[in-house]
Amino acid sequence: MPSQDKDSYLVGLIGSGIGPSLSPALHEREGDRQGLRYLYRLLDIDALGVRPEAVGDLLRTARDLGFDGLNITHPCKQHVIRHLDAVAPQAEALGAVNTVVFEEGGRAVGHNTDVTGFAASFARGLPDVPLERVVQLGAGGAGAAVAHATLTLGAEQITVVDALPERAAALADSLNRHFGDGRAAAATPDRLAELLARADGLGGLVHATPTGMAAHPGLPLPAGLLNPGLWIAEVVYRPLETELLRTARELGCATLDGGGMAVFQAVDAFRLFTGLEPDSAAMLDDFAELAGAVGARK
Repeated sequence: MPSQDKDSYLVGLIGSGIGPSLSPALHEREGDRQGLRYLYRLLDIDALGVRPEAVGDLLRTARDLGFDGLNITHPCKQHVIRHLDAVAPQAEALGAVNTVVFEEGGRAVGHNTDVTGFAASFARGLPDVPLERVVQLGAGGAGAAVAHATLTLGAEQITVVDALPERAAALADSLNRHFGDGRAAAATPDRLAELLARADGLGGLVHATPTGMAAHPGLPLPAGLLNPGLWIAEVVYRPLETELLRTARELGCATLDGGGMAVFQAVDAFRLFTGLEPDSAAMLDDFAELAGAVGARK
């Protein structure tokens, strides 16, 4: 655990296309409230001209430069694991890390706050929706986290759909080992119409791919596959209203944007970095203000 006697922290974020991220402002504002000198820096692999596999080099450089920890986002959440000294049990079960803490002596320990972040956001934003049949689009690092969170929240069954069939199958197998046989299945995108029709009135769609992000605009599936009997939960938060959410709301679907997950995972990451208890309500207010300011500029 970090020492609570520290009053200065240097942390950062490794990922692709992260220039628009609100994480720096969220963390630094909470650091100010806690009376800390808290600096949060972006390490964008696109700007640096390196591939996701270079995350190990960036990790070692950050540690040598005195960083206290790092957040990890797409597409590095799985690549980073092999470069860590230890991985928390939940992150190990997921096979994805989104938070790395540098302990005394430079030991790098991986955690995953996406799970708890998504669970807290879903419980707050879609508290009474049916969870009999859930379809999830995306089986990457974020997908593993939100699938675990969705089953933890009480979903009876989740079907994971991914353009890479072997990745969807691996996630479904992992979920069944963790939650019990029959709780998860894998499918290819050509089955989305059938799966969403079966979930109508009984569940919804969790979207966990990068499509819809500022750097990857568009819809992750044909709009005609959506219907008002589905709820839609989004992981993307920049922009806060993705094309998927806008289309779903126009149809009358209950929706959850990615903002809550972004805040609650940041709450848990701040706690891991500092050992201090963050003010989650204030961080939610910060996010609303920051996201609103971004929308106004557009």
